[in-house]
Amino acid sequence: MHGFIAEIAEVGISNARRQILGQEPVLQRVNDNGPVDLMRCGVEIQQKFVAAGGRFSLGAIIEHLQKYPYYVQNGGKYQIPSDHFEVIQKLYSMPPEEAGKLLSRSDDGPSFRDWQRIDAFFKEGSMDIDSLEPSKLKYHEVQRDVYESTVAAEENSLLSTDQSLRDNAYQKSLPNLQEGTTATLAAAMVEGGTAFVLAVGAKRRKGKQLREFSQQDWLDIAGETGFSFVKGGVRGCSIYALTNFTATSAAVASSVITAAFGIAEQANKLRRGEIDELEFIENSELVSLEAAVSALSSFVGQALIPVPVLGAVVGNTVGTVMYKAVALSLSKREAELIERYLGEQRVLEEQLAVEYREIMEKLDQGLSDYFGLLERAFSLDVHVALFGSIVLAREFGVAAAEILDSEGQIHAYFLG
Repeated sequence: MHGFIAEIAEVGISNARRQILGQEPVLQRVNDNGPVDLMRCGVEIQQKFVAAGGRFSLGAIIEHLQKYPYYVQNGGKYQIPSDHFEVIQKLYSMPPEEAGKLLSRSDDGPSFRDWQRIDAFFKEGSMDIDSLEPSKLKYHEVQRDVYESTVAAEENSLLSTDQSLRDNAYQKSLPNLQEGTTATLAAAMVEGGTAFVLAVGAKRRKGKQLREFSQQDWLDIAGETGFSFVKGGVRGCSIYALTNFTATSAAVASSVITAAFGIAEQANKLRRGEIDELEFIENSELVSLEAAVSALSSFVGQALIPVPVLGAVVGNTVGTVMYKAVALSLSKREAELIERYLGEQRVLEEQLAVEYREIMEKLDQGLSDYFGLLERAFSLDVHVALFGSIVLAREFGVAAAEILDSEGQIHAYFLG
């Protein structure tokens, strides 16, 4: 029973200590009364928790080796209580001169005879100390009357470790000024650098060589780059703040910032009279589409670049550039097709709206008539109810011959 307790406790505690650190459990109990008690990543382990004879579990190992002489040669290991292993390791490394001094000891520590037994065991050559390993537990911790308190203490230790890991993770996740500044600068550099390249590329597509750029060209490029630099800084700072101070993901935060920039720009144009209200709404719809693209590309960027804020910013920038490149690449014919399709959709929407209203009016009138029939058919006034039932039956298509609409028919039906 003692051996079974030790095996079960070893497996449970070893695996629990790994899992509390986020690692996979690796120890398995074989439980077939064979030469192997435990398995760990393909390594066979025989566990020996024996104090009898004062041999620190080595006596039980000798018996096992006699029964299975090739166990160690095949890569098997022996596991003993951690306190037994400490004594064996200490005495194994002790020279004979120092071991002789153990004869004069008066405490309860290991004796010279213990050293002799351990020395003779390893000199015999059946196995070396590398084939021996300590258990997670001491000998007394898995005794029949003690193991429950051992497990309880281990549970408290795991809970303490878990809380410590949570506290450390929480402290590391707290926002700070240095990280916020780094995120702001990184986002500003990404968007500013991208804007510079795109602005130079736009000038080059017009047929100008770099050496032909005028002062105004460079001022235009600088203006676009500076604006994007500031916008990128605001984006990085905002994403950092939203992801750290609210329950918002980086992708969603990036899309929110993109939408905010776009709507603010359209609102400014509306105030200056550059666009009317209809154009403001239509442009805002396009801004919302850009925000959706921003969310998707930020999500992809965060997955590919798992660096806080930076992945979302890079993903947003790349996605936005690709989206604008595709949008600008539409030919005039394709744009006209899209505009015509939108016009057809508006006409169809108006037609459907008219038909919908007509159908709803008919449905309302039909329901009103139907509820009126029901009220008369189930009226407390017998005469009203009788007349209402006749009308209701006719409305539902009951044959005239089957409707009792006269006193004669009623009498004939109930008294005939």
